[in-house]
Amino acid sequence: MESILTNRPALKQVLDAAAEVAGYLWEKGWAERNGGNLTINITEHVDEQMRAMPAISEVLPIGVTLPHLKGCYFYCKGAGKRMRDLARDPMCAGSIVRILDDCASYEIIADSPIVPTSELPSHLALQNYAIGCGCGYKATLHTHPIELVAMSHSKEWLDSEHLTQVLWSMIPETLGFAPLGIGVVPYALPSSTDLVAPTLSLIEKYDVVLWEKHGTVAIAPHIMEAFDQTDVLNKAATIYMTARNFGFLPEGMTPEAVQEIRKAFNLPDHR
Repeated sequence: MESILTNRPALKQVLDAAAEVAGYLWEKGWAERNGGNLTINITEHVDEQMRAMPAISEVLPIGVTLPHLKGCYFYCKGAGKRMRDLARDPMCAGSIVRILDDCASYEIIADSPIVPTSELPSHLALQNYAIGCGCGYKATLHTHPIELVAMSHSKEWLDSEHLTQVLWSMIPETLGFAPLGIGVVPYALPSSTDLVAPTLSLIEKYDVVLWEKHGTVAIAPHIMEAFDQTDVLNKAATIYMTARNFGFLPEGMTPEAVQEIRKAFNLPDHR
């Protein structure tokens, strides 16, 4: 059967980027087995032929009602699918779904009836937020960055502001590429809708959200940007841990130095 990507170069380019990111996640050890997932709003690339495509699945519930998603289309990594397989062929490890008019359910239209990630409710809630605020964010990424997850096992690092300030102070680029920092959501059952509200409350304020003892969530205009924000914050965590492994507490840049960087590069104020 012909793939939905055939003769749709713009759509293929979006999913090629998703495949590239998936490969990076596997190489970094952030996507063990079927760990992590991603969702991308592809509505702008949907043509009339795609809109006319019949469903290849039954109607499936999202678990929440998301009014801004009516008629939208998303590429979603499949439940139980591996990032390393997505890196080779995104349509063998994911599917394209159409949100129905009730804004509370969806159906799969291509290529195979691969049910999306079990964390779809939180991903689509973030997509609903992005459309509602008009910020242009199209991609959501959940992964398991080793050092950031490790830090979330200590109560010291469950304070969003404290964690953000320490990570910013490790290397100037952290502030440059993640100027809003990282927020922390207390532990909740993975895949549960209990993660939706606290994640939404923090994603408005921070670049990346860390789910305690689990992983991170990032939302950005492009999947590569969501990866980059996560990567730069985890690099800062790695620098901190490396210094501790050498037997000393890293000084970090002073608050004055951090503010100097923010001013020099005209970075947005931390809200």
